Amino acid sequence: MENLLTDAHAPLRVNGIEISASDIDAAVAELADAPGPGEAPAADVAQTARYALAIRELVRQRAVELGVPIDTDRPDTMADAVFAKEVVTPVATPEESRRYYEQHRERFTSGELVHASHILFGVTGRAPLALVRAKAEETLNAILQAPDQFESLARERSNCPSAQVGGSLGQLDRDSCVPEFAQGIFGSQETGVLPRLIKTRFGFHLVRIDHRVPGTLIPFDAVKDDVATMLTEQVRLRATRQYVLLLAAQAELEGVSFAPADGPLVQ
Repeated sequence: MENLLTDAHAPLRVNGIEISASDIDAAVAELADAPGPGEAPAADVAQTARYALAIRELVRQRAVELGVPIDTDRPDTMADAVFAKEVVTPVATPEESRRYYEQHRERFTSGELVHASHILFGVTGRAPLALVRAKAEETLNAILQAPDQFESLARERSNCPSAQVGGSLGQLDRDSCVPEFAQGIFGSQETGVLPRLIKTRFGFHLVRIDHRVPGTLIPFDAVKDDVATMLTEQVRLRATRQYVLLLAAQAELEGVSFAPADGPLVQ
């Protein structure tokens, strides 16, 4: 994602309306306190805060034009009312839902279990990402050459409490993992040390699959409504992003810029 702002202290204006420095500081503080996988650089937090405030002001101004009630204490409700008026979201058809189900059958498998171990190279914001990845890849290559080193290297290098037990995570199901990790270990027949890193919000993982317990495929009729809801929500989010980009393209902005299709457009 490109930097949205070159000067974190520049005035922020949307169609001539200036957003106060105190509002920017409050947004920065809120983002800085939000839970996340390590510390983001201060400049990135400041830019994201300005980005979110600019979006909020764009939507507020459009709400005024549409005659939508303005409630500054509940900006999300105001935004939802604007989007409901102007963003058309087609509902997923049964055919689209069935196609998604058939293409992602592993996601609808119940009871699948994986016994796994890992070595985590954590991303904290203090070390460059490339350096962390390089160290993880170096360790992976060493383990692929000598798999019996896994436990000792986990104790030595892993940034997870599981290091104390040689990296063992025990028995896992999909709901016990963050989605990125679950996607990397479920839905296949692989066992042993995986020949690739799995990147999650916490960092880079070296994974060893010790044992698998197959699951049972849930019938389409039991999940079709959930699939349709998920697909419709994905379309709604894409349409909302495009709508916000259109508002930004038509506005006079100072202190912030919008890169097409990049970043969290709606905060």
